[in-house]
Amino acid sequence: MAMKIIEIKGKIDILTGLHIGAGDSEVHIGGIDSSVIKNPLDKYPYIPGSSIKGKMRSLLELYYGISLDGRPSSRTETDNLTPIIFGDTSKKGISRALFRDCFISEESKDKLKTKNILPTEEKSENSINRLSGTAESPRNIERVIPGIVFDFSMNLRVFDEDDEESFKSIIKKGLFLLEQDSLGGSGSRGYGKVKFKDLKWGDKEFNLE
Repeated sequence: MAMKIIEIKGKIDILTGLHIGAGDSEVHIGGIDSSVIKNPLDKYPYIPGSSIKGKMRSLLELYYGISLDGRPSSRTETDNLTPIIFGDTSKKGISRALFRDCFISEESKDKLKTKNILPTEEKSENSINRLSGTAESPRNIERVIPGIVFDFSMNLRVFDEDDEESFKSIIKKGLFLLEQDSLGGSGSRGYGKVKFKDLKWGDKEFNLE
């Protein structure tokens, strides 16, 4: 059974503040209550591949109506290709999609250095008591600022018996749905709107429209 690997790559443009949490175990008074995940080597924020994969899969399962009680689907439960591409919970077969962590582009790093600004901002959040109308539970959230661009990359394993065009259609739909929804936390508050740009499917242009 022969296999080829197709690279899908491009850019992720951050349109509204993005928060993918670092899982802070400590809260500092007067400081940030929830920081974004950062590369320990250069301290720049990054987007874990798992965040993109998980959100794409959940959106596709909702779109195709195969989400089962919030659990990932398996190929024994649906004829849809989503569990084959993203991972089969019944452990029947190898998953096809490999998502890479996405790091800040060199262009964005240069822009930050030129303008002498940080890649993140601190945003104050609170909850509103519906009866009294007063603000409660104030907290400070760290977000990646709009305008930052990340390098996007994923690989797709395609075997002889696979239908590459069907896989391509589902990946396209998943990226499109992610643009229409949000990435990271607090999407209902306006966080995490993103745009995929300059996409390539192998050496060919890959448009989501």
